[in-house]
Amino acid sequence: MTDPSSESEEVETWISHYCSSTGHDYFVEVFEDFIEDDFNLTGLMFLVPYYKEALEMILDLEPEDPLKVPSIPMFEHSAELLYGLIHARFLLTKTGLQIMAKKYDEAQFGTCPRYYCDGTRLLPTGRHDLPGYESVRLYCPCCCDVYVPPNSRYLNVDGAFFGTSFVGLFLKMFPEVERNCIPLRKNIYELKLFGFRINEMSYSGPRMKWLRQYPEDPSVLDEEDKVPPPRTEEKDDDGDVKLETDQENRA
Repeated sequence: MTDPSSESEEVETWISHYCSSTGHDYFVEVFEDFIEDDFNLTGLMFLVPYYKEALEMILDLEPEDPLKVPSIPMFEHSAELLYGLIHARFLLTKTGLQIMAKKYDEAQFGTCPRYYCDGTRLLPTGRHDLPGYESVRLYCPCCCDVYVPPNSRYLNVDGAFFGTSFVGLFLKMFPEVERNCIPLRKNIYELKLFGFRINEMSYSGPRMKWLRQYPEDPSVLDEEDKVPPPRTEEKDDDGDVKLETDQENRA
């Protein structure tokens, strides 16, 4: 005879089932303690239809009045939407960042297709914080560009389920990721014609160097802020040229 207690332990939760489904391997399992804290769900009830029923489904709770609950397919989508938005917030916690760091170290999000990035691992990101705009994208910390996932199974994953803040916070918490990319950023392909390098100022010249060029000393950026604004020419009542800066004009 089987032990009833062992059968109950083997029951798969909604969260585990969702994260293990096809195309959901970018997700992490959000702790139920995080979901049960109302503060972490602030404002989500206005974005998700059937919010209460969806939350009960995520937490595997029995509805208060089963007779009034609509059919499961009606709010299954709401549960997935709610979990995705909760997931984006969970990733900004220390625990969420650590779990994603492990997946990043294992290259579970793939590697950058750019040759000179030399297999730099990617991070999932979204370009919008509200759902319904765009599917998930992959960010490369080396070339600072975003890519569409190579597999079409991720096209149904909303980018808002990862949000716009996760990557920035991840790189701040793990600065060694960007430090490892510094040597690779210097490698840029140069166009040549009959052995001669094409000038960057020409119409057919390479532009990516300008986009990927970073100063080795961050203080250089501070010096740029000290450059005086351009002066504009104006004539006074006597017809004499009067020079004024943009700051003086705003004053």
